[in-house]
Amino acid sequence: MSKRASRIEEIAIDLTRQRSVTETIEEQLVTEKVHYFFQEMDYFKENPEDLMIVPVPHDKWGRKSVMALLRGKKDPSNNKTVVLIGHTDTVGISDYGDLKHVAHMPYELTKQLHLRKDMLPADAREDLESGNYLFGRGLFDMKTGDAIIMTLMEEIEKNLEDFSGNILFAAVCDEEANSAGMRSCVPEIVKLRDENDLNLTALINTDYMTSEYPGDENKYVYVGTVGKLMPSFYVVGKETHVGEAFKGLDPNQLVAEVTRRINLNTDLCDTVEGESTLPPMSLKQQDLKPEYSVQTAKAAHAFYNYATHSQTPDVVLGKMKKVATEAFESVIHDVNGQYEKYCKLTGRVFEPYAYKPKVMTYNELKKQVIKDQGEEIEKDLNREKEKWLIDDTVDEREYALKEVELLQTMWKNQEPVIIVYFTPPYYPHIYVKGETTKEKNLLDAVAQAVDSTESDYSLVYKKFFPYISDLSYASAPKNKGEIDALKENMPGFGTKYKLPLEAMQDLGLPVVDIGPFGKDSHKFTERLEKTYSFEVAPTLVSKTIQGLLKND
Repeated sequence: MSKRASRIEEIAIDLTRQRSVTETIEEQLVTEKVHYFFQEMDYFKENPEDLMIVPVPHDKWGRKSVMALLRGKKDPSNNKTVVLIGHTDTVGISDYGDLKHVAHMPYELTKQLHLRKDMLPADAREDLESGNYLFGRGLFDMKTGDAIIMTLMEEIEKNLEDFSGNILFAAVCDEEANSAGMRSCVPEIVKLRDENDLNLTALINTDYMTSEYPGDENKYVYVGTVGKLMPSFYVVGKETHVGEAFKGLDPNQLVAEVTRRINLNTDLCDTVEGESTLPPMSLKQQDLKPEYSVQTAKAAHAFYNYATHSQTPDVVLGKMKKVATEAFESVIHDVNGQYEKYCKLTGRVFEPYAYKPKVMTYNELKKQVIKDQGEEIEKDLNREKEKWLIDDTVDEREYALKEVELLQTMWKNQEPVIIVYFTPPYYPHIYVKGETTKEKNLLDAVAQAVDSTESDYSLVYKKFFPYISDLSYASAPKNKGEIDALKENMPGFGTKYKLPLEAMQDLGLPVVDIGPFGKDSHKFTERLEKTYSFEVAPTLVSKTIQGLLKND
């Protein structure tokens, strides 16, 4: 093992040993560990202003991120700067059972698993026995990625006189939950850029990389990233006593039909240059009846994970409105068919349902309520919203639902309807086409890094990092129509849900993910393959940095 690889392993193990489960006070402790690492470097002792703490505003856990700017000394006129990011939080450890006490201790956990091989799936047991894997929560996702950046910066710092350009690293908290760390860092990166006249070239993330399918032997570099929207449906039916079932309209049946039409529907995949997103999938579905009774529910609710490569919020909103309309029409047709059969069974006269399929966006609903009730109704709405805005127990998703629910009850039309809107969070996709100078430079740097790196692995670069990550916050759409569709149909945008949209648009960086390799992120079998992760991935990151900082 090379000296660099040994150092990366050392730092990765040290970071992993500090448990930092997301949305806990533990996150502060690993941030302090990263901060101390840079404080001990001579450069930051001499230039303490280049080492910054970025707190998450109004955070009940007091979490913060670290930003470190390392300035090369070889050519002061070269203001090219590569931005690197890595998250320091992890998911929880409850899945480790009675091994929780060593879940974040890779050497000890790996040793324990050797004694309990029978508890492992066959592929994990094979990797364990190979001796080339280390197990542990967060080692793979993504403290080895952080260690790669920290080690490279440590190397560069020792030879700053021969280094041209700058490195800016943001070690961010809260990636696994709501990306509060990255969202708070983006405006600071823009501010730092402007105050120091930095030419930001691209953003590199070292988050994990894994096999895309069983038997996949490729190792990937991803230029660009997938995006995410959460289209949501507030479904109002017509309540009734179950003894008079055909006198109502069950919102559960409506929302179930919406789910049937959306869930894993490959027609809704977003395909670009031969790469397709995963199809949408349900993340929550429930009726909103608070108690048990033999009255049917009045309303139901669902939202879905919708991945994007090129589809913008206005496009997705249109697709979801169409799905909701078709689902509504289908349910009315099915219910009428069943009611007609029931009438024949009971000798009754059949009269079709009078309900007409009605689908609206949140913004359309709001305009209609104001038109019907007058602008004064907004005061009543805002009065309720203020209560939820200051209530820490109401998160961004619940807030959005509450606002839609309240607005619908204010509408004079209480007939069945489906309201389509977006639930936070929003992750823009970034499609690196090579149309701008920065995009071309990144594509060239990555291609050169991949093509010049010899290894026993098959290295492949692709257009989109397939996992939701903080990469998305390096840019955002600038088209007003695309963005207005989001802002006007995401309740709580700008108040309960804070997104630094203007700073993201201003930053506008192309992105790449070059990470360590392993398997089973977010599972108790989470594990890191050592050779690629400690030897090859760092070489690719280093060469990509060099390519981006070339002073032409």
